[in-house]
Amino acid sequence: MTDRKIYIFHVDVNSAFLSWTASYRVNILGEKEDLREIPSIIGGDQEKRHGIVLAKSNPAKNYGIQTGEAIVTARQKCPGLVVVLPDYGLYVKASRALIAKLKQYSDNVIQYSIDEAWCVFDGFEDLYGRGQMKNFACRLKNEIRRELGFTVNIGISTNFLLSKMAGEFSKPDKIHTLFPEEIQEKMWPLPVSDLFFVGRATTSKLNKLGIYTIGDLAKADDKMIKAHLKQPGLVVQGYARGRDLEPYMFTHEANKGYGNSLTAPVDVVDAGYAKQLMLSLCETIGMKLRDDNVRIGVVSVHITTSEFHRESRQAQLLTATDVTEEIYEAACRIFGGLWDGKTPLRQIGVHTSKVQADAGRQYNLFDLKKYDRLETLNRTVDEIRKKYGEDAVFRAGFLKSNVSHMGGGLHKERRSGVTIGINVTGENTRII
Repeated sequence: MTDRKIYIFHVDVNSAFLSWTASYRVNILGEKEDLREIPSIIGGDQEKRHGIVLAKSNPAKNYGIQTGEAIVTARQKCPGLVVVLPDYGLYVKASRALIAKLKQYSDNVIQYSIDEAWCVFDGFEDLYGRGQMKNFACRLKNEIRRELGFTVNIGISTNFLLSKMAGEFSKPDKIHTLFPEEIQEKMWPLPVSDLFFVGRATTSKLNKLGIYTIGDLAKADDKMIKAHLKQPGLVVQGYARGRDLEPYMFTHEANKGYGNSLTAPVDVVDAGYAKQLMLSLCETIGMKLRDDNVRIGVVSVHITTSEFHRESRQAQLLTATDVTEEIYEAACRIFGGLWDGKTPLRQIGVHTSKVQADAGRQYNLFDLKKYDRLETLNRTVDEIRKKYGEDAVFRAGFLKSNVSHMGGGLHKERRSGVTIGINVTGENTRII
């Protein structure tokens, strides 16, 4: 009996926000002008200090416009640039349609972000042969374009990392393979900045060491890499050699708990800042619990340091709850015993488990008045946010803060069920 090979597709929507907006305007609203064919971008609101390019058309790219740059500079490069505000509700719907399409062909679809996912095919080679893999991918790609109105890139390999790298080779509307035996030819000549998880700071450090390509990194001395970049350097060096992604990178199907996590824009070294991040996470968790009419009995906190060391701790609550403030208070207690107050943190997460249907609160002698008031207040705020938008009500502590009052990734769609999550405890966790 021979072992069956697993093949993995990485499916990535080309310029997702712009493509989804353009498709909606052309196919649903009947507009003649296609944003994908003119210099255009999806950008945040300059008036609210979110004026950056979120997605760009190819004609805009030809003007040198880059994702992440300020809209002000993008307009200077292209005075006639068309700027459209993001519509996260639309993006969530488009994302769900994509995942539904992928699940028609694979019973193991792992969504990594709002616009990309992996499809795992076990035993495909036994049924169709390896030579048919690209033909099958082409069929899938064309179906998405025809039925959903947007294009995707598909990367094919036998592990997650290589399939993702393959999907980035050239765009749009392309299919690429990157099998282990193709690494040296296809991946190693690429700039080291193209490697997954290698950002600007890491690229700069590697360049100073004379490492400019992925191949340079793969062939570099391990001890030298560790001396200059410590553990994160060894992680990306493993990627350069074709090592697969760690399990914590993947979102898991939801049925046992609710959770949320975020990566801070700067390393967290202040307890007050850390608690504000946790409060924003607890806001989204609490609202989702109440929306689903459930309560939780366990709260856990996980942290990831700047050196990628991970720690987690949990606590049992005396009474199951859906009250944001109670979840937050528990998270703060846990955090106080988890963090040394010195080590820089890059990621904080709050997760919950021991979910039960909302059958009313089991009050003790001391909390009746307090939590009855908080429960009423929480649900009133929920209704206001549902009716007028989540920014209609927020805590005063977030008024002059750069922290979103309802945190976790692209915050609007986060509340709608699309995210990258981290499973710390091994439980199946619902990431909202």
